[in-house]
Amino acid sequence: MIDRRTLMGAGLALAAAPAFAQTAPVPASRRPAPGDRRFTSKAVEREIDRISKRIADPKLRWMFGNCYPNTLDTTVKMSMVDGAPDAFVITGDIPCLWLRDSSAQVKPYLHLAKQDAGLRTLYRGLIARQSRSILIDPYANAFMEDPSAKTNLSWALKDQTQMLPGVAERKWEVDSLCYPMRLAHGYWQATRDAAPFDARWAEAARLSIRTFREQQRKHDKGPYRFLRESNRPTETMMLDGYGAPSRPVGLIHSGFRPSDDACVFPFLIPANYFAVTALRELAVVAKAARGDAALAGEAVALADEVAAALREHATMRLRDGREVIAYEVDGIGNALFMDDANVPSLSSLAYLGCLDVSDPLWRRTAEAAWSEANPYWSRGRALEGIGGPHVGLGQVWPMSLIMRALSTRDATTIRACLKMLRDSDAGTGFIHEAADQDDPAKFTRDWFAWANGLFGELIVHLADTQPQLLSEPL
Repeated sequence: MIDRRTLMGAGLALAAAPAFAQTAPVPASRRPAPGDRRFTSKAVEREIDRISKRIADPKLRWMFGNCYPNTLDTTVKMSMVDGAPDAFVITGDIPCLWLRDSSAQVKPYLHLAKQDAGLRTLYRGLIARQSRSILIDPYANAFMEDPSAKTNLSWALKDQTQMLPGVAERKWEVDSLCYPMRLAHGYWQATRDAAPFDARWAEAARLSIRTFREQQRKHDKGPYRFLRESNRPTETMMLDGYGAPSRPVGLIHSGFRPSDDACVFPFLIPANYFAVTALRELAVVAKAARGDAALAGEAVALADEVAAALREHATMRLRDGREVIAYEVDGIGNALFMDDANVPSLSSLAYLGCLDVSDPLWRRTAEAAWSEANPYWSRGRALEGIGGPHVGLGQVWPMSLIMRALSTRDATTIRACLKMLRDSDAGTGFIHEAADQDDPAKFTRDWFAWANGLFGELIVHLADTQPQLLSEPL
Protein backbone atom coordinates (compact mmCIF):
# COMPACT_ATOMS: atom_id res chain seq x y z
CA MET A 1 0.00 0.00 0.00
CA ILE A 2 1.34 3.44 -0.86
CA ASP A 3 1.29 5.83 2.11
CA ARG A 4 1.88 9.54 2.59
CA ARG A 5 5.60 9.05 3.12
CA THR A 6 5.92 7.09 -0.14
CA LEU A 7 4.03 9.78 -2.04
CA MET A 8 6.35 12.45 -0.68
CA GLY A 9 9.39 10.36 -1.43
CA ALA A 10 8.38 10.26 -5.08
CA GLY A 11 9.82 13.75 -5.29
CA LEU A 12 13.29 12.23 -5.04
CA ALA A 13 12.91 10.67 -8.46
CA LEU A 14 11.20 13.68 -9.96
CA ALA A 15 13.72 16.17 -8.64
CA ALA A 16 16.95 15.08 -10.29
CA ALA A 17 17.55 18.52 -11.75
CA PRO A 18 20.98 20.17 -11.57
CA ALA A 19 21.48 22.65 -8.77
CA PHE A 20 20.88 26.26 -9.74
CA ALA A 21 24.11 27.89 -10.85
CA GLN A 22 24.63 31.17 -9.04
CA THR A 23 26.20 32.79 -12.09
CA ALA A 24 23.33 31.87 -14.42
CA PRO A 25 20.67 34.43 -15.30
CA VAL A 26 17.69 34.36 -12.97
CA PRO A 27 14.86 32.54 -14.75
CA ALA A 28 11.35 33.81 -15.18
CA SER A 29 8.82 33.66 -12.38
CA ARG A 30 7.55 30.20 -11.53
CA ARG A 31 4.17 31.51 -10.42
CA PRO A 32 1.06 30.45 -12.34
CA ALA A 33 -0.16 32.89 -14.97
CA PRO A 34 -2.41 35.55 -13.37
CA GLY A 35 -5.54 33.95 -14.83
CA ASP A 36 -4.62 30.58 -13.32
CA ARG A 37 -4.03 31.76 -9.76
CA ARG A 38 -6.47 30.44 -7.18
CA PHE A 39 -6.61 33.64 -5.11
CA THR A 40 -5.17 37.10 -5.63
CA SER A 41 -4.54 39.92 -3.20
CA LYS A 42 -3.43 43.41 -4.17
CA ALA A 43 -1.91 43.82 -0.72
CA VAL A 44 0.20 40.69 -1.15
CA GLU A 45 1.32 41.81 -4.62
CA ARG A 46 2.38 45.17 -3.18
CA GLU A 47 4.23 43.36 -0.41
CA ILE A 48 6.11 41.25 -2.94
CA ASP A 49 7.20 44.42 -4.72
CA ARG A 50 8.17 46.16 -1.47
CA ILE A 51 10.27 43.32 -0.13
CA SER A 52 11.82 42.34 -3.47
CA LYS A 53 13.37 45.78 -3.80
CA ARG A 54 15.31 45.13 -0.59
CA ILE A 55 16.84 41.80 -1.65
CA ALA A 56 20.24 42.15 -3.29
CA ASP A 57 20.81 38.49 -4.09
CA PRO A 58 19.05 37.81 -7.43
CA LYS A 59 18.27 34.18 -6.76
CA LEU A 60 16.98 34.85 -3.25
CA ARG A 61 14.77 37.59 -4.69
CA TRP A 62 13.47 35.20 -7.36
CA MET A 63 12.71 32.51 -4.79
CA PHE A 64 10.88 34.96 -2.57
CA GLY A 65 8.68 36.02 -5.49
CA ASN A 66 7.82 32.39 -6.18
CA CYS A 67 7.37 31.21 -2.60
CA TYR A 68 5.65 33.99 -0.70
CA PRO A 69 2.38 33.90 -2.68
CA ASN A 70 2.44 30.14 -3.27
CA THR A 71 -0.42 29.35 -0.88
CA LEU A 72 -2.68 31.93 -2.51
CA ASP A 73 -1.58 31.05 -6.03
CA THR A 74 -2.08 27.31 -5.78
CA THR A 75 -3.88 25.99 -2.68
CA VAL A 76 -6.95 28.13 -1.92
CA LYS A 77 -10.48 27.30 -3.04
CA MET A 78 -13.12 29.86 -2.09
CA SER A 79 -16.84 29.13 -2.00
CA MET A 80 -19.93 29.90 0.08
CA VAL A 81 -21.48 27.71 2.78
CA ASP A 82 -24.78 28.74 4.37
CA GLY A 83 -24.39 32.21 2.90
CA ALA A 84 -20.93 32.77 4.44
CA PRO A 85 -17.42 32.49 2.93
CA ASP A 86 -15.69 29.12 2.99
CA ALA A 87 -11.98 28.64 2.30
CA PHE A 88 -10.58 25.18 1.67
CA VAL A 89 -6.76 25.32 1.76
CA ILE A 90 -4.94 22.19 0.63
CA THR A 91 -1.43 21.33 1.79
CA GLY A 92 -0.02 21.28 -1.75
CA ASP A 93 0.60 17.95 -3.44
CA ILE A 94 -2.11 16.29 -1.29
CA PRO A 95 -5.59 17.72 -2.02
CA CYS A 96 -6.76 17.76 1.60
CA LEU A 97 -6.85 20.35 4.37
CA TRP A 98 -4.54 19.82 7.33
CA LEU A 99 -5.53 21.96 10.32
CA ARG A 100 -1.85 22.63 11.03
CA ASP A 101 -0.68 23.32 7.49
CA SER A 102 -3.62 25.48 6.47
CA SER A 103 -3.18 27.71 9.54
CA ALA A 104 0.56 28.06 9.01
CA GLN A 105 0.19 28.59 5.25
CA VAL A 106 -1.87 31.77 5.65
CA LYS A 107 0.04 33.21 8.62
CA PRO A 108 2.53 35.17 6.46
CA TYR A 109 -0.28 37.43 5.18
CA LEU A 110 -1.90 38.28 8.53
CA HIS A 111 -0.19 41.66 8.79
CA LEU A 112 -1.83 42.64 5.50
CA ALA A 113 -5.40 41.58 6.33
CA LYS A 114 -6.52 44.89 7.81
CA GLN A 115 -5.87 46.66 4.50
CA ASP A 116 -7.31 43.97 2.20
CA ALA A 117 -10.98 43.00 2.31
CA GLY A 118 -10.34 39.95 0.13
CA LEU A 119 -7.81 38.59 2.61
CA ARG A 120 -10.28 39.12 5.45
CA THR A 121 -12.81 37.07 3.52
CA LEU A 122 -10.22 34.33 3.12
CA TYR A 123 -9.45 34.27 6.85
CA ARG A 124 -13.13 34.30 7.78
CA GLY A 125 -13.70 31.39 5.41
CA LEU A 126 -10.77 29.35 6.72
CA ILE A 127 -11.65 29.92 10.38
CA ALA A 128 -15.20 28.77 9.59
CA ARG A 129 -13.97 25.71 7.67
CA GLN A 130 -11.64 24.74 10.49
CA SER A 131 -14.43 25.10 13.05
CA ARG A 132 -16.74 22.85 11.01
CA SER A 133 -13.92 20.35 10.59
CA ILE A 134 -13.17 20.20 14.31
CA LEU A 135 -16.86 19.63 14.98
CA ILE A 136 -16.78 16.65 12.60
CA ASP A 137 -13.92 15.05 14.56
CA PRO A 138 -11.49 16.84 16.90
CA TYR A 139 -9.10 13.88 16.69
CA ALA A 140 -8.58 14.16 12.92
CA ASN A 141 -5.58 15.94 11.47
CA ALA A 142 -6.78 16.23 7.84
CA PHE A 143 -10.13 16.71 6.15
CA MET A 144 -11.83 16.26 2.80
CA GLU A 145 -13.26 19.19 0.85
CA ASP A 146 -16.65 17.47 0.78
CA PRO A 147 -17.70 16.92 4.40
CA SER A 148 -19.90 14.00 3.36
CA ALA A 149 -17.12 12.18 1.48
CA LYS A 150 -15.10 9.25 2.73
CA THR A 151 -11.34 9.51 2.63
CA ASN A 152 -9.67 8.93 -0.73
CA LEU A 153 -6.15 8.84 0.71
CA SER A 154 -4.87 5.41 -0.24
CA TRP A 155 -2.81 5.00 2.92
CA ALA A 156 -5.77 5.76 5.21
CA LEU A 157 -8.41 3.49 3.65
CA LYS A 158 -7.85 0.58 6.05
CA ASP A 159 -7.03 2.49 9.22
CA GLN A 160 -8.52 0.93 12.34
CA THR A 161 -10.06 3.98 13.96
CA GLN A 162 -13.36 5.81 13.78
CA MET A 163 -13.25 7.27 10.27
CA LEU A 164 -16.23 9.59 9.87
CA PRO A 165 -17.34 11.20 6.59
CA GLY A 166 -15.31 14.30 5.90
CA VAL A 167 -12.18 12.97 7.60
CA ALA A 168 -9.16 12.41 5.35
CA GLU A 169 -6.77 11.13 8.04
CA ARG A 170 -7.25 10.58 11.77
CA LYS A 171 -3.84 10.89 13.38
CA TRP A 172 -4.31 12.59 16.75
CA GLU A 173 -1.79 15.41 17.06
CA VAL A 174 -2.06 17.99 19.82
CA ASP A 175 -0.85 20.73 17.48
CA SER A 176 -3.79 20.08 15.13
CA LEU A 177 -6.04 21.86 17.61
CA CYS A 178 -3.42 24.43 18.64
CA TYR A 179 -2.98 25.88 15.16
CA PRO A 180 -6.63 27.00 14.68
CA MET A 181 -6.40 28.74 18.06
CA ARG A 182 -3.22 30.46 16.91
CA LEU A 183 -4.83 31.50 13.61
CA ALA A 184 -7.90 32.90 15.36
CA HIS A 185 -5.74 34.95 17.72
CA GLY A 186 -3.48 36.18 14.93
CA TYR A 187 -6.47 37.28 12.88
CA TRP A 188 -8.09 39.04 15.84
CA GLN A 189 -4.86 40.84 16.71
CA ALA A 190 -4.38 41.95 13.11
CA THR A 191 -7.92 43.12 12.36
CA ARG A 192 -10.13 43.30 15.49
CA ASP A 193 -12.79 41.73 13.23
CA ALA A 194 -15.19 39.71 15.38
CA ALA A 195 -17.14 38.27 12.44
CA PRO A 196 -15.52 34.78 12.43
CA PHE A 197 -16.03 34.21 16.14
CA ASP A 198 -19.62 33.08 16.13
CA ALA A 199 -21.41 30.38 18.12
CA ARG A 200 -20.02 27.63 15.90
CA TRP A 201 -16.46 28.83 16.50
CA ALA A 202 -17.09 28.84 20.25
CA GLU A 203 -18.55 25.32 20.08
CA ALA A 204 -15.44 24.09 18.25
CA ALA A 205 -13.23 25.83 20.80
CA ARG A 206 -15.03 24.14 23.69
CA LEU A 207 -14.75 20.77 21.95
CA SER A 208 -11.01 21.37 21.50
CA ILE A 209 -10.60 22.04 25.21
CA ARG A 210 -12.67 18.96 26.06
CA THR A 211 -10.50 16.86 23.73
CA PHE A 212 -7.33 18.12 25.39
CA ARG A 213 -8.79 17.17 28.76
CA GLU A 214 -9.76 13.70 27.50
CA GLN A 215 -6.18 13.21 26.41
CA GLN A 216 -4.81 14.10 29.81
CA ARG A 217 -6.16 10.58 30.52
CA LYS A 218 -6.60 11.17 34.22
CA HIS A 219 -9.20 8.42 34.65
CA ASP A 220 -9.03 6.18 31.56
CA LYS A 221 -7.43 5.87 28.13
CA GLY A 222 -10.04 8.07 26.47
CA PRO A 223 -11.92 7.41 23.23
CA TYR A 224 -9.08 7.64 20.72
CA ARG A 225 -7.14 4.70 19.27
CA PHE A 226 -5.40 4.26 15.94
CA LEU A 227 -3.90 1.29 14.10
CA ARG A 228 -2.58 1.22 10.53
CA GLU A 229 -1.37 -1.62 8.37
CA SER A 230 2.18 -0.57 7.50
CA ASN A 231 5.73 -1.84 7.45
CA ARG A 232 6.81 1.37 9.21
CA PRO A 233 6.32 1.49 12.99
CA THR A 234 6.01 5.29 12.89
CA GLU A 235 2.72 4.92 11.01
CA THR A 236 0.80 3.19 13.79
CA MET A 237 0.42 3.19 17.57
CA MET A 238 1.41 0.41 19.95
CA LEU A 239 -0.65 -1.36 22.61
CA ASP A 240 -3.84 -1.85 20.61
CA GLY A 241 -3.67 1.66 19.20
CA TYR A 242 -3.53 3.61 22.48
CA GLY A 243 0.21 4.31 22.48
CA ALA A 244 2.98 3.73 25.00
CA PRO A 245 2.27 3.52 28.74
CA SER A 246 2.16 6.74 30.72
CA ARG A 247 1.28 8.12 34.12
CA PRO A 248 -1.36 10.88 34.29
CA VAL A 249 0.53 14.01 35.36
CA GLY A 250 -1.53 16.77 33.73
CA LEU A 251 0.21 16.78 30.35
CA ILE A 252 -1.74 16.07 27.15
CA HIS A 253 -1.15 12.81 25.27
CA SER A 254 -0.35 13.05 21.55
CA GLY A 255 -0.54 9.99 19.35
CA PHE A 256 1.52 11.58 16.60
CA ARG A 257 4.02 14.37 16.05
CA PRO A 258 3.50 17.28 13.63
CA SER A 259 5.50 15.19 11.16
CA ASP A 260 2.59 12.69 11.26
CA ASP A 261 5.00 10.15 12.80
CA ALA A 262 3.97 8.24 15.92
CA CYS A 263 5.35 9.40 19.26
CA VAL A 264 7.75 7.17 21.17
CA PHE A 265 6.58 8.52 24.55
CA PRO A 266 3.07 9.97 24.60
CA PHE A 267 3.74 13.39 26.12
CA LEU A 268 5.14 15.39 23.21
CA ILE A 269 6.69 18.32 25.07
CA PRO A 270 6.86 20.93 22.26
CA ALA A 271 3.17 20.32 21.53
CA ASN A 272 2.28 20.75 25.21
CA TYR A 273 4.16 24.05 25.34
CA PHE A 274 2.28 25.13 22.23
CA ALA A 275 -1.02 24.08 23.81
CA VAL A 276 -0.38 26.33 26.81
CA THR A 277 0.33 29.33 24.58
CA ALA A 278 -2.53 28.59 22.17
CA LEU A 279 -5.05 28.16 25.00
CA ARG A 280 -4.09 31.52 26.44
CA GLU A 281 -4.51 33.05 23.00
CA LEU A 282 -7.90 31.38 22.66
CA ALA A 283 -8.91 32.99 25.95
CA VAL A 284 -8.01 36.43 24.62
CA VAL A 285 -10.21 35.97 21.55
CA ALA A 286 -13.09 34.45 23.53
CA LYS A 287 -13.15 37.35 25.97
CA ALA A 288 -12.37 40.25 23.62
CA ALA A 289 -14.24 39.20 20.47
CA ARG A 290 -17.21 37.42 22.08
CA GLY A 291 -17.37 38.56 25.68
CA ASP A 292 -17.37 34.87 26.59
CA ALA A 293 -15.77 34.85 30.01
CA ALA A 294 -16.72 31.23 30.64
CA LEU A 295 -14.90 29.95 27.56
CA ALA A 296 -11.91 32.14 28.37
CA GLY A 297 -11.87 30.74 31.90
CA GLU A 298 -11.92 27.14 30.66
CA ALA A 299 -8.98 27.82 28.38
CA VAL A 300 -6.89 29.59 31.02
CA ALA A 301 -7.58 26.91 33.64
CA LEU A 302 -6.33 24.15 31.35
CA ALA A 303 -3.34 26.24 30.25
CA ASP A 304 -2.36 26.79 33.89
CA GLU A 305 -2.64 23.08 34.63
CA VAL A 306 -0.51 22.01 31.66
CA ALA A 307 2.05 24.74 32.40
CA ALA A 308 2.43 23.44 35.95
CA ALA A 309 2.94 19.91 34.63
CA LEU A 310 5.58 21.15 32.20
CA ARG A 311 7.51 22.78 35.02
CA GLU A 312 7.52 19.43 36.82
CA HIS A 313 8.11 16.99 33.97
CA ALA A 314 9.48 18.68 30.82
CA THR A 315 13.23 18.67 31.48
CA MET A 316 15.98 16.07 31.44
CA ARG A 317 19.76 15.92 31.52
CA LEU A 318 22.00 15.00 28.63
CA ARG A 319 24.98 12.69 29.17
CA ASP A 320 27.26 15.70 29.62
CA GLY A 321 25.07 16.96 32.46
CA ARG A 322 23.30 19.81 30.63
CA GLU A 323 19.68 20.33 31.62
CA VAL A 324 17.50 20.65 28.52
CA ILE A 325 13.86 20.37 27.53
CA ALA A 326 12.95 16.81 26.57
CA TYR A 327 11.27 16.07 23.26
CA GLU A 328 8.98 13.39 24.72
CA VAL A 329 8.36 11.98 28.20
CA ASP A 330 5.96 9.44 29.72
CA GLY A 331 5.37 10.85 33.21
CA ILE A 332 6.94 7.72 34.68
CA GLY A 333 10.52 8.95 34.46
CA ASN A 334 11.53 8.09 30.92
CA ALA A 335 12.50 10.85 28.49
CA LEU A 336 13.71 11.19 24.91
CA PHE A 337 15.99 13.89 23.59
CA MET A 338 15.85 14.60 19.86
CA ASP A 339 14.30 17.21 17.68
CA ASP A 340 12.24 17.03 14.51
CA ALA A 341 12.10 19.80 11.93
CA ASN A 342 8.31 19.99 11.94
CA VAL A 343 6.72 22.74 14.02
CA PRO A 344 6.10 22.60 16.96
CA SER A 345 9.58 21.40 17.76
CA LEU A 346 12.04 22.19 20.53
CA SER A 347 13.87 24.50 18.13
CA SER A 348 10.69 26.42 17.31
CA LEU A 349 9.51 27.18 20.86
CA ALA A 350 10.82 30.76 20.75
CA TYR A 351 9.33 31.35 17.30
CA LEU A 352 5.96 30.10 18.59
CA GLY A 353 6.12 32.47 21.54
CA CYS A 354 6.15 29.63 24.07
CA LEU A 355 9.51 30.64 25.54
CA ASP A 356 11.59 33.77 25.26
CA VAL A 357 14.49 33.65 22.84
CA SER A 358 16.79 34.68 25.69
CA ASP A 359 15.59 31.94 28.07
CA PRO A 360 18.73 30.02 29.15
CA LEU A 361 16.94 26.67 29.22
CA TRP A 362 15.60 27.12 25.70
CA ARG A 363 18.96 28.34 24.39
CA ARG A 364 20.70 25.24 25.81
CA THR A 365 18.01 23.05 24.30
CA ALA A 366 18.17 24.68 20.87
CA GLU A 367 21.97 24.43 20.88
CA ALA A 368 21.78 20.73 21.72
CA ALA A 369 19.13 20.16 19.05
CA TRP A 370 21.51 21.66 16.48
CA SER A 371 24.27 19.19 17.32
CA GLU A 372 25.12 15.51 17.45
CA ALA A 373 23.10 15.27 20.66
CA ASN A 374 20.11 15.19 18.32
CA PRO A 375 20.13 12.00 16.21
CA TYR A 376 18.20 13.80 13.46
CA TRP A 377 20.69 16.66 13.06
CA SER A 378 23.21 16.17 10.28
CA ARG A 379 25.88 18.05 8.36
CA GLY A 380 26.80 17.19 4.80
CA ARG A 381 28.72 18.71 1.92
CA ALA A 382 25.84 21.02 1.00
CA LEU A 383 23.48 21.37 3.95
CA GLU A 384 23.43 21.33 7.73
CA GLY A 385 20.25 21.08 9.75
CA ILE A 386 17.54 19.02 11.39
CA GLY A 387 15.43 16.36 9.70
CA GLY A 388 13.41 13.59 11.30
CA PRO A 389 12.41 9.97 10.86
CA HIS A 390 9.70 10.85 8.33
CA VAL A 391 11.97 10.70 5.26
CA GLY A 392 15.10 9.15 6.76
CA LEU A 393 18.55 10.07 7.97
CA GLY A 394 20.81 12.53 6.17
CA GLN A 395 17.83 14.55 4.95
CA VAL A 396 17.82 18.19 6.04
CA TRP A 397 14.47 19.94 6.20
CA PRO A 398 14.73 23.57 5.07
CA MET A 399 12.04 24.28 7.65
CA SER A 400 14.66 23.76 10.35
CA LEU A 401 16.90 26.38 8.74
CA ILE A 402 14.00 28.83 8.66
CA MET A 403 13.24 28.24 12.35
CA ARG A 404 16.90 28.76 13.23
CA ALA A 405 17.02 32.04 11.32
CA LEU A 406 13.74 33.26 12.83
CA SER A 407 14.98 32.52 16.36
CA THR A 408 18.17 34.57 16.39
CA ARG A 409 19.50 38.02 15.55
CA ASP A 410 23.03 36.74 14.95
CA ALA A 411 23.93 37.94 11.47
CA THR A 412 26.42 35.17 10.77
CA THR A 413 23.91 32.44 11.63
CA ILE A 414 21.13 34.05 9.61
CA ARG A 415 23.35 34.58 6.58
CA ALA A 416 24.46 30.92 6.68
CA CYS A 417 20.82 29.79 6.81
CA LEU A 418 19.89 32.06 3.90
CA LYS A 419 22.71 30.66 1.79
CA MET A 420 21.64 27.08 2.43
CA LEU A 421 18.00 27.90 1.77
CA ARG A 422 18.93 29.60 -1.48
CA ASP A 423 21.04 26.66 -2.59
CA SER A 424 18.66 23.89 -1.51
CA ASP A 425 16.00 24.38 -4.20
CA ALA A 426 17.63 22.31 -6.99
CA GLY A 427 16.84 25.11 -9.43
CA THR A 428 13.08 24.93 -8.90
CA GLY A 429 12.67 28.25 -7.14
CA PHE A 430 10.76 26.66 -4.26
CA ILE A 431 11.40 25.30 -0.75
CA HIS A 432 11.07 21.56 -0.36
CA GLU A 433 10.13 19.27 2.48
CA ALA A 434 13.60 17.71 2.74
CA ALA A 435 16.81 17.75 0.73
CA ASP A 436 19.80 15.44 0.82
CA GLN A 437 22.61 16.87 2.93
CA ASP A 438 25.15 16.18 0.19
CA ASP A 439 23.05 16.67 -2.95
CA PRO A 440 20.03 19.04 -2.76
CA ALA A 441 18.98 17.86 -6.23
CA LYS A 442 17.57 14.89 -4.33
CA PHE A 443 14.55 16.22 -2.47
CA THR A 444 11.03 15.36 -1.38
CA ARG A 445 7.87 17.29 -2.29
CA ASP A 446 8.17 19.80 -5.10
CA TRP A 447 4.91 21.45 -3.94
CA PHE A 448 4.89 22.04 -0.19
CA ALA A 449 3.07 25.29 0.51
CA TRP A 450 3.79 25.39 4.27
CA ALA A 451 7.56 25.50 3.70
CA ASN A 452 7.22 28.06 0.91
CA GLY A 453 5.15 30.30 3.16
CA LEU A 454 7.59 30.00 6.06
CA PHE A 455 10.42 31.05 3.77
CA GLY A 456 8.43 34.07 2.65
CA GLU A 457 7.66 34.90 6.28
CA LEU A 458 11.38 34.80 7.11
CA ILE A 459 12.27 37.17 4.27
CA VAL A 460 9.55 39.66 5.25
CA HIS A 461 10.70 39.45 8.87
CA LEU A 462 14.31 40.18 7.93
CA ALA A 463 13.34 43.02 5.61
CA ASP A 464 11.57 44.72 8.51
CA THR A 465 13.99 43.90 11.35
CA GLN A 466 17.47 43.39 9.83
CA PRO A 467 17.28 44.80 6.31
CA GLN A 468 21.05 44.97 5.96
CA LEU A 469 21.17 41.16 5.78
CA LEU A 470 19.13 41.25 2.59
CA SER A 471 20.76 44.34 1.10
CA GLU A 472 24.23 42.81 1.26
CA PRO A 473 25.48 40.02 -1.06
CA LEU A 474 25.32 36.56 0.48
